[in-house]
Amino acid sequence: MKAPKNRKVLVVGYDAATALGATFADSWELASAGKAGLRRISRCHTTTRSNVVGEIPDWDPAALPYVTRKEASLWDASYVFLTMEICRRALDHAGLEIDDLTGPRTGCLIGSALNGTDSYRIAMDNYVNHGPTKVSPYLLPNVCANLPAGKAGMLLGFTGPIFSPQGACASGNHAIALGARMIRDGDCDFVLAGGVETCLIPEIIQGFANMQATIKIKPSDRAAQDPSQASRPFSIDRKGFVLAEGAAVLVLAAEEAAKTHGLTPRAEIGGIGWNSDAHHFTRPNSKTVTRAMLAAIDDAELSAGDIGAINAHGTSTPTGDSLEVACLRTVFGERLPDLPISANKSQIGHSLGASAAIEACLAIEAMHREIVLPTVNHLPDPAFADLDVVPNQARKHAHEFVLSNSFGFGGTNCCIVFQGR
Repeated sequence: MKAPKNRKVLVVGYDAATALGATFADSWELASAGKAGLRRISRCHTTTRSNVVGEIPDWDPAALPYVTRKEASLWDASYVFLTMEICRRALDHAGLEIDDLTGPRTGCLIGSALNGTDSYRIAMDNYVNHGPTKVSPYLLPNVCANLPAGKAGMLLGFTGPIFSPQGACASGNHAIALGARMIRDGDCDFVLAGGVETCLIPEIIQGFANMQATIKIKPSDRAAQDPSQASRPFSIDRKGFVLAEGAAVLVLAAEEAAKTHGLTPRAEIGGIGWNSDAHHFTRPNSKTVTRAMLAAIDDAELSAGDIGAINAHGTSTPTGDSLEVACLRTVFGERLPDLPISANKSQIGHSLGASAAIEACLAIEAMHREIVLPTVNHLPDPAFADLDVVPNQARKHAHEFVLSNSFGFGGTNCCIVFQGR
């Protein structure tokens, strides 16, 4: 194999759809205003008390010019059109034209934890109620994890490598990390990297509720009257995460390729730290989580003292938040109280394989605008009294490096250091 080119990897554009807005611009406006986009589910019916979710508002794929009635009937896994549109908008934000020169040098890595489960649900309903011949011949393509990236390529014209990193809730960071390595080594000049999740179907909602992962809202809970308060990372009354749909795509570019095509750098991929727990399928391992953070900082050729802000995994679970804080204390020591810690899931919920990519976009935009986003719905926990979790309101904070954490079921960890440009 050829020697790696050791190129710098820049972020030159991005877009997202979240519970706050169907575009990144809308999501950013409300995130920076300290709003949360959580509400009672309207996508489907469920009897569980875990019925507050994050739905993408005003998202109608049928309104897209390339979605015909036939296309909509064949591609009934919602993550397909969502990926196509976010990829299109991310390229537009970057100003990257896909042509005969850039197309073969552009890859697409879109991670997802649950893939086309909504399409499978439709197929099962048809099988049970209308017979086996009514199962769509497009079922298998709809649940195939790389198909959203493939359909985006058919729409936009890139022909580089496409696949779906499967790292559960860390999938988005895995996509960014793998894309960065591919560009650094010379396999691609550009990569669309991110994650997508369209998981709001009754079985998935009930499954998370039954495993005690998501918050069950009792009449006495503060979210009973105001569902937007259901996700509250690092708060004393945190009771589980809020399931959400969403997507985000970052356009990565080799530094010299960005210069050649006149693209504006928005951040640099500074360092990557990834490993696995070998511990438990849902409970994280503090030793390996700590090691992943340290590895990202070391890969960036920095010390812990150089990090200016932290974008926490911050799911709003009692155990998960406590363990992440313990690991942060190990990594940053007595300096931790001076570091602002933002937990975006307080505002947009937990979109599983898309969450890390969405949080990367928010962290980069915050660094560019010299602010830190808030952890909303915050009620102080005495166990975290030494932490600055940016409670409830964004604030000015200039910083050059941000550590973005992401951990997933199966014991998968991926942390990335982004550097401002």
